[in-house]
Amino acid sequence: MKQFFAKHILLDEGWANDVLLKVDCNGVIQEIKPQSRIDHQFDGELISGSVIPGMVNNHSHAFQWAMAGLAEQSGQDSDSFWTWRNAMYNFVGKVTPDDLRIIASALYMQMLKAGYTSVGEFHYLHHDISGTHYSNQAEMSLQLFEAAKQSGIGMTLLPVFYRYAGFGEQPANQGQKRFIHDQEAYANLLSKISFLAKEYNQNFGIAPHSLRAVSGSDIKFAINTLDSLDRKAPIHIHIAEQVKEVSDCIAHYSQRPVDWLMKQFELNERWCLVHATHMTEQETFEVAQSKAVVSVCTTTEANLGDGFFNMMDYKKHQGRWSVGSDSHITVSATEELRWLEYQQRLMNKSRTLLVDGDFSSNGHWLWTQAAIGGAQSLNRQAGKLKVGHKADWLELDNNSIALIGKKDNQLIDALIFNKQAACNPIKAVWVNGQQYVEHGKHKAEAEIMKQFLPIMQKLLQD
Repeated sequence: MKQFFAKHILLDEGWANDVLLKVDCNGVIQEIKPQSRIDHQFDGELISGSVIPGMVNNHSHAFQWAMAGLAEQSGQDSDSFWTWRNAMYNFVGKVTPDDLRIIASALYMQMLKAGYTSVGEFHYLHHDISGTHYSNQAEMSLQLFEAAKQSGIGMTLLPVFYRYAGFGEQPANQGQKRFIHDQEAYANLLSKISFLAKEYNQNFGIAPHSLRAVSGSDIKFAINTLDSLDRKAPIHIHIAEQVKEVSDCIAHYSQRPVDWLMKQFELNERWCLVHATHMTEQETFEVAQSKAVVSVCTTTEANLGDGFFNMMDYKKHQGRWSVGSDSHITVSATEELRWLEYQQRLMNKSRTLLVDGDFSSNGHWLWTQAAIGGAQSLNRQAGKLKVGHKADWLELDNNSIALIGKKDNQLIDALIFNKQAACNPIKAVWVNGQQYVEHGKHKAEAEIMKQFLPIMQKLLQD
């Protein structure tokens, strides 16, 4: 049993001082004692900065981080999500299993330094460059588990089920050849991933890519297969991200994407709807009532021109939500949250809109709600600091230029909304009671960067 003494910590019930925490060998908090005292013989870890729960990044495509910034030149015609997707297809053809492991290790290291302690990896880069299964069908998945192990991040691997290029079971195109499975192959992959998840002490779920990429019968098959392995494992799906996607769905199903999904399947706590950018008022209400989580990826949605998530109505109906860094053009928990709030301010021409009531903290509500929703969506006992939950937390640098003089909830307000150049107020990071970041530096940073730099030079040499 490991012991920690936190001088100032945000527990599930609120801020507390001089707190003794006991964490078991599995990284689970077993005991919390506020207003404790320790003497000079204390053999645990003393944490002097303020401690808050780690953030959950519930939507990641790790390989896309390596191409961040490469799709910012205009083409001959108007640019959109769909032209960006073509650039992504061109890039993805180069990535080997070793490349993926090294890219993901560096990305997950960055996530930890940025305040994320767990990630949902929406993984669809399955096959070799020719589109053929590797001899180990789960080779790419194995590399992601290795990356999580090297970096220390908690991971829920979400293998993507992808069959078609568009609605009506259109044949997959050349750029999608590394993603494609039929039902039997997907079931085999999922079985292998369930075994790997146990071996690496991580979680797994499923990710039917989108309504355009799989049929209704494919989604039912994937859920039934998942249930045979773990009836609590999560179900993630891209939904209603783009206007064209909505119009194509209406043309094919005579229903909007979210409406169709909810009529075909019973959404509940296991589901995570990624983006859900374009929902009607009724859809917004029904998703909130279902207790599913929406993954809002503000920086990627802005980068791709997706649109604004209807957060005000969703919050009114007490909808559950979290954030993801998706394509990783930004790897920052605070920026995702800051821009979620700023979008609402710009649309409503007002301020401090996403708060918990009169005179409440905007930052506190954003951080805690996103962490709790994210933990639910990844089937991970995290997102809050309480007995029975993972010892996933951040230590803030109270003397940083962004936080100095701030108290309690003001610390989280400043963490999110007082962004200063060359200042990372996150001093240290623990996952499962193990410290991976100290004084802003990851413990394996030198080795990870030594591997990462030549890989990027190779991938970008063309």
